[in-house]
Amino acid sequence: MLKLKNINPSSLRIHLFWLDLKYWTIRQTMQILLIEDDARISDFIVKGLEENGFNVQLCVSAEEAREVVFEHSFDVIIMDVMLPGIDGIQLTKMIRYKKNLTPILMLSALNETEDKIAALDSGADDFLVKPFHFKELISRINALTRRTKYQKQEVLSNSLVIQNLKIDRDKYAVYQDGEKIELSPKEFKLLLYLAENTDKVVSRTMVLNAVWGINFDNNTNVVDVYISYLRNKIDESKHQFILTVKGTGYMFQG
Repeated sequence: MLKLKNINPSSLRIHLFWLDLKYWTIRQTMQILLIEDDARISDFIVKGLEENGFNVQLCVSAEEAREVVFEHSFDVIIMDVMLPGIDGIQLTKMIRYKKNLTPILMLSALNETEDKIAALDSGADDFLVKPFHFKELISRINALTRRTKYQKQEVLSNSLVIQNLKIDRDKYAVYQDGEKIELSPKEFKLLLYLAENTDKVVSRTMVLNAVWGINFDNNTNVVDVYISYLRNKIDESKHQFILTVKGTGYMFQG
Protein backbone atom coordinates (compact mmCIF):
# COMPACT_ATOMS: atom_id res chain seq x y z
CA MET A 1 0.00 0.00 0.00
CA LEU A 2 1.27 3.50 -0.87
CA LYS A 3 1.76 5.64 2.29
CA LEU A 4 1.01 9.30 1.59
CA LYS A 5 2.74 10.68 4.70
CA ASN A 6 5.98 12.55 3.94
CA ILE A 7 5.78 11.77 0.21
CA ASN A 8 7.06 14.34 -2.22
CA PRO A 9 4.10 15.62 -4.34
CA SER A 10 6.06 15.19 -7.56
CA SER A 11 6.85 11.55 -6.63
CA LEU A 12 3.17 10.95 -5.92
CA ARG A 13 2.21 12.39 -9.33
CA ILE A 14 4.73 10.10 -11.05
CA HIS A 15 3.44 7.08 -9.10
CA LEU A 16 -0.17 7.85 -10.01
CA PHE A 17 0.83 8.40 -13.64
CA TRP A 18 2.36 4.93 -13.82
CA LEU A 19 -0.68 3.38 -12.15
CA ASP A 20 -2.85 5.10 -14.74
CA LEU A 21 -0.59 3.93 -17.55
CA LYS A 22 -0.54 0.35 -16.26
CA TYR A 23 -4.34 0.28 -16.00
CA TRP A 24 -4.74 1.78 -19.48
CA THR A 25 -2.28 -0.70 -21.00
CA ILE A 26 -4.13 -3.66 -19.51
CA ARG A 27 -7.49 -2.42 -20.80
CA GLN A 28 -6.05 -1.59 -24.22
CA THR A 29 -5.17 -5.22 -24.76
CA MET A 30 -8.82 -6.26 -24.60
CA GLN A 31 -10.20 -6.84 -28.09
CA ILE A 32 -13.94 -6.55 -28.71
CA LEU A 33 -15.77 -7.61 -31.87
CA LEU A 34 -19.03 -5.70 -32.30
CA ILE A 35 -21.59 -7.00 -34.83
CA GLU A 36 -24.32 -4.38 -35.24
CA ASP A 37 -26.04 -3.11 -38.41
CA ASP A 38 -27.67 -0.03 -36.84
CA ALA A 39 -25.15 2.81 -37.33
CA ARG A 40 -26.60 4.93 -34.53
CA ILE A 41 -26.26 2.13 -31.98
CA SER A 42 -22.85 0.95 -33.21
CA ASP A 43 -21.45 4.50 -33.07
CA PHE A 44 -22.68 4.83 -29.49
CA ILE A 45 -21.18 1.49 -28.41
CA VAL A 46 -17.86 1.91 -30.23
CA LYS A 47 -17.37 5.41 -28.83
CA GLY A 48 -18.19 4.31 -25.29
CA LEU A 49 -15.98 1.23 -25.38
CA GLU A 50 -13.01 3.09 -26.83
CA GLU A 51 -13.38 5.79 -24.18
CA ASN A 52 -13.17 2.99 -21.60
CA GLY A 53 -9.93 1.65 -23.06
CA PHE A 54 -11.16 -1.23 -25.24
CA ASN A 55 -10.11 -1.92 -28.83
CA VAL A 56 -13.19 -2.43 -30.98
CA GLN A 57 -13.64 -3.93 -34.44
CA LEU A 58 -17.03 -3.35 -36.05
CA CYS A 59 -18.85 -5.64 -38.48
CA VAL A 60 -22.25 -4.65 -39.89
CA SER A 61 -23.40 -8.12 -40.96
CA ALA A 62 -23.03 -11.75 -39.95
CA GLU A 63 -21.42 -12.53 -43.30
CA GLU A 64 -18.69 -9.97 -42.66
CA ALA A 65 -18.25 -11.11 -39.06
CA ARG A 66 -18.00 -14.76 -40.06
CA GLU A 67 -14.80 -14.01 -41.97
CA VAL A 68 -13.33 -11.86 -39.19
CA VAL A 69 -14.10 -14.04 -36.18
CA PHE A 70 -12.17 -17.04 -37.51
CA GLU A 71 -9.15 -14.99 -38.61
CA HIS A 72 -8.62 -12.93 -35.45
CA SER A 73 -8.73 -13.47 -31.71
CA PHE A 74 -11.18 -11.50 -29.53
CA ASP A 75 -11.81 -11.34 -25.80
CA VAL A 76 -15.56 -10.76 -26.19
CA ILE A 77 -18.02 -10.76 -29.10
CA ILE A 78 -21.01 -8.41 -28.84
CA MET A 79 -23.71 -8.97 -31.44
CA ASP A 80 -27.24 -7.92 -32.22
CA VAL A 81 -29.81 -10.69 -32.63
CA MET A 82 -31.62 -9.03 -35.55
CA LEU A 83 -28.98 -8.85 -38.28
CA PRO A 84 -29.66 -8.73 -42.04
CA GLY A 85 -29.33 -12.11 -43.75
CA ILE A 86 -27.88 -14.51 -41.20
CA ASP A 87 -29.17 -13.46 -37.78
CA GLY A 88 -27.30 -13.48 -34.48
CA ILE A 89 -28.71 -16.84 -33.39
CA GLN A 90 -27.50 -18.57 -36.55
CA LEU A 91 -24.10 -16.85 -36.40
CA THR A 92 -23.62 -17.91 -32.78
CA LYS A 93 -24.36 -21.53 -33.70
CA MET A 94 -21.78 -21.32 -36.51
CA ILE A 95 -19.17 -19.90 -34.15
CA ARG A 96 -19.77 -22.61 -31.56
CA TYR A 97 -19.82 -25.34 -34.24
CA LYS A 98 -16.26 -24.31 -35.12
CA LYS A 99 -15.28 -24.85 -31.44
CA ASN A 100 -14.71 -21.11 -30.93
CA LEU A 101 -15.42 -20.46 -27.24
CA THR A 102 -15.04 -16.67 -27.21
CA PRO A 103 -17.64 -15.19 -24.81
CA ILE A 104 -20.68 -13.86 -26.71
CA LEU A 105 -22.91 -11.10 -25.38
CA MET A 106 -26.18 -10.86 -27.32
CA LEU A 107 -28.00 -7.52 -27.69
CA SER A 108 -31.68 -7.36 -28.58
CA ALA A 109 -34.75 -5.16 -28.37
CA LEU A 110 -36.71 -8.39 -27.87
CA ASN A 111 -37.51 -8.87 -24.21
CA GLU A 112 -39.55 -12.06 -24.15
CA THR A 113 -38.29 -15.01 -22.14
CA GLU A 114 -38.40 -17.21 -25.25
CA ASP A 115 -36.03 -14.81 -27.07
CA LYS A 116 -33.52 -14.94 -24.24
CA ILE A 117 -33.71 -18.72 -24.07
CA ALA A 118 -33.19 -19.03 -27.84
CA ALA A 119 -30.09 -16.81 -27.67
CA LEU A 120 -28.57 -18.61 -24.69
CA ASP A 121 -29.38 -22.06 -26.10
CA SER A 122 -27.63 -21.15 -29.35
CA GLY A 123 -24.38 -20.70 -27.43
CA ALA A 124 -24.46 -17.08 -26.24
CA ASP A 125 -23.09 -16.44 -22.74
CA ASP A 126 -25.20 -13.41 -21.84
CA PHE A 127 -28.19 -11.41 -23.09
CA LEU A 128 -28.72 -7.65 -22.72
CA VAL A 129 -31.98 -5.95 -23.64
CA LYS A 130 -31.96 -2.64 -25.54
CA PRO A 131 -32.04 0.12 -24.47
CA PHE A 132 -29.43 -0.38 -21.75
CA HIS A 133 -27.22 1.70 -19.47
CA PHE A 134 -23.67 1.76 -20.77
CA LYS A 135 -22.27 1.00 -17.32
CA GLU A 136 -24.22 -2.25 -17.36
CA LEU A 137 -22.67 -3.19 -20.70
CA ILE A 138 -19.19 -2.59 -19.29
CA SER A 139 -20.00 -4.63 -16.17
CA ARG A 140 -21.26 -7.54 -18.25
CA ILE A 141 -18.13 -7.48 -20.44
CA ASN A 142 -15.94 -7.51 -17.32
CA ALA A 143 -17.96 -10.38 -15.83
CA LEU A 144 -17.57 -12.44 -19.02
CA THR A 145 -13.82 -11.92 -19.16
CA ARG A 146 -13.44 -12.77 -15.46
CA ARG A 147 -15.40 -15.98 -15.97
CA THR A 148 -13.24 -16.92 -18.96
CA LYS A 149 -10.08 -16.21 -16.97
CA TYR A 150 -11.19 -18.48 -14.12
CA GLN A 151 -12.18 -21.24 -16.57
CA LYS A 152 -8.73 -21.09 -18.17
CA GLN A 153 -7.09 -21.24 -14.76
CA GLU A 154 -9.18 -24.29 -13.90
CA VAL A 155 -8.11 -26.03 -17.12
CA LEU A 156 -4.47 -25.16 -16.46
CA SER A 157 -4.76 -26.49 -12.91
CA ASN A 158 -5.33 -29.99 -14.33
CA SER A 159 -1.70 -30.00 -15.42
CA LEU A 160 1.43 -29.58 -13.33
CA VAL A 161 4.39 -28.02 -15.12
CA ILE A 162 7.73 -28.18 -13.31
CA GLN A 163 10.87 -27.27 -15.24
CA ASN A 164 10.65 -29.30 -18.49
CA LEU A 165 8.23 -31.82 -17.00
CA LYS A 166 4.46 -31.71 -17.56
CA ILE A 167 2.08 -33.96 -15.61
CA ASP A 168 -1.46 -34.19 -17.00
CA ARG A 169 -3.80 -35.35 -14.23
CA ASP A 170 -6.77 -35.97 -16.54
CA LYS A 171 -4.91 -38.09 -19.08
CA TYR A 172 -2.62 -39.79 -16.55
CA ALA A 173 0.24 -38.77 -18.84
CA VAL A 174 3.71 -37.33 -18.28
CA TYR A 175 5.75 -35.38 -20.82
CA GLN A 176 9.34 -34.19 -20.74
CA ASP A 177 10.35 -31.62 -23.36
CA GLY A 178 7.15 -32.58 -25.19
CA GLU A 179 8.03 -36.29 -25.33
CA LYS A 180 5.70 -38.70 -23.54
CA ILE A 181 7.21 -40.81 -20.75
CA GLU A 182 5.62 -44.24 -20.33
CA LEU A 183 4.81 -44.84 -16.67
CA SER A 184 2.90 -47.57 -14.90
CA PRO A 185 -0.17 -46.46 -12.87
CA LYS A 186 1.78 -46.70 -9.60
CA GLU A 187 4.76 -44.81 -11.06
CA PHE A 188 2.41 -42.05 -12.22
CA LYS A 189 0.70 -41.86 -8.82
CA LEU A 190 4.08 -41.68 -7.08
CA LEU A 191 5.39 -38.97 -9.40
CA LEU A 192 2.17 -36.95 -9.03
CA TYR A 193 2.33 -37.17 -5.23
CA LEU A 194 5.95 -36.02 -5.18
CA ALA A 195 5.24 -33.19 -7.66
CA GLU A 196 2.21 -31.98 -5.69
CA ASN A 197 4.55 -31.67 -2.72
CA THR A 198 7.33 -29.92 -4.62
CA ASP A 199 10.19 -28.67 -2.42
CA LYS A 200 8.77 -30.51 0.61
CA VAL A 201 10.44 -33.46 2.29
CA VAL A 202 8.15 -36.51 2.38
CA SER A 203 8.92 -39.59 4.45
CA ARG A 204 8.65 -43.15 3.14
CA THR A 205 5.65 -43.68 5.43
CA MET A 206 3.87 -40.66 3.91
CA VAL A 207 4.56 -42.00 0.40
CA LEU A 208 3.37 -45.50 1.34
CA ASN A 209 0.14 -44.05 2.72
CA ALA A 210 -0.54 -41.76 -0.27
CA VAL A 211 0.42 -44.15 -3.08
CA TRP A 212 -0.11 -47.66 -1.69
CA GLY A 213 -2.63 -47.00 1.08
CA ILE A 214 -0.28 -48.39 3.75
CA ASN A 215 -0.27 -46.15 6.83
CA PHE A 216 2.79 -47.62 8.51
CA ASP A 217 6.35 -48.49 7.49
CA ASN A 218 6.46 -52.29 7.34
CA ASN A 219 10.14 -52.30 6.41
CA THR A 220 9.34 -52.71 2.72
CA ASN A 221 11.68 -51.13 0.20
CA VAL A 222 8.93 -50.66 -2.39
CA VAL A 223 9.21 -46.85 -2.21
CA ASP A 224 12.94 -46.94 -2.91
CA VAL A 225 12.41 -49.37 -5.78
CA TYR A 226 9.77 -47.17 -7.44
CA ILE A 227 11.84 -44.04 -6.91
CA SER A 228 14.60 -45.87 -8.79
CA TYR A 229 12.14 -46.67 -11.60
CA LEU A 230 11.20 -42.99 -11.90
CA ARG A 231 14.82 -41.85 -11.92
CA ASN A 232 15.55 -44.27 -14.76
CA LYS A 233 12.65 -42.95 -16.84
CA ILE A 234 12.98 -39.21 -16.18
CA ASP A 235 15.96 -37.47 -17.73
CA GLU A 236 17.72 -35.61 -14.90
CA SER A 237 20.75 -34.49 -16.91
CA LYS A 238 19.49 -30.86 -17.00
CA HIS A 239 17.73 -30.77 -13.63
CA GLN A 240 17.69 -33.20 -10.72
CA PHE A 241 14.05 -33.67 -9.74
CA ILE A 242 14.11 -36.36 -7.04
CA LEU A 243 16.47 -35.77 -4.14
CA THR A 244 17.19 -38.30 -1.40
CA VAL A 245 17.00 -36.76 2.08
CA LYS A 246 19.18 -39.04 4.18
CA GLY A 247 17.40 -40.65 7.12
CA THR A 248 14.06 -39.05 6.19
CA GLY A 249 12.77 -39.72 2.70
CA TYR A 250 12.64 -37.82 -0.56
CA MET A 251 12.05 -34.35 -1.94
CA PHE A 252 10.86 -33.37 -5.42
CA GLN A 253 12.85 -30.32 -6.44
CA GLY A 254 11.11 -27.59 -8.46
